[in-house]
Amino acid sequence: MNPIRKRRLWMILALVVAAAIAAALVALALQRNVAYLYTPTEVLDGTAGGSVASGEAKFRLGGMVAEHSLKRADGSLQVHFSVTDGDAQMPVAYTGILPDLFRENQAVIATGRMQGDTFVAEQVLAKHDETYVPKEVADKMGLAHQKHGVQTPADAPAETR
Repeated sequence: MNPIRKRRLWMILALVVAAAIAAALVALALQRNVAYLYTPTEVLDGTAGGSVASGEAKFRLGGMVAEHSLKRADGSLQVHFSVTDGDAQMPVAYTGILPDLFRENQAVIATGRMQGDTFVAEQVLAKHDETYVPKEVADKMGLAHQKHGVQTPADAPAETR
């Protein structure tokens, strides 16, 4: 084989190997930072997986803040509330400042880990207006609404809107 061709072949091979290593490193970095969204039912019935229920994996818990579940600890930033998807409720503990729009019967997404039977949140996000619900939460809540026969504003007859 011609020496120039041989050198080009080694350069191409080195570039392919470098690209494969870079792609593998990017995939590993992204995999560590991925937090999947689950509802309380998926976590409690085990559909989310063993690493989620055991507290090994960080994930996002999505649903609605259950009515009459919000309790604030006096003199601290610690808050306890429950997140529901219509089928199950999961207790949540959070220490920090909640978003201004956070309240009962509103959509919420919390990021954190399980600790025993309680979800310990590191971050809490609330919906930003009357009509917005994150797509993943809307899809999962829509299934729960259909299952329980809950009428949403979009389903209501035109004269009652």
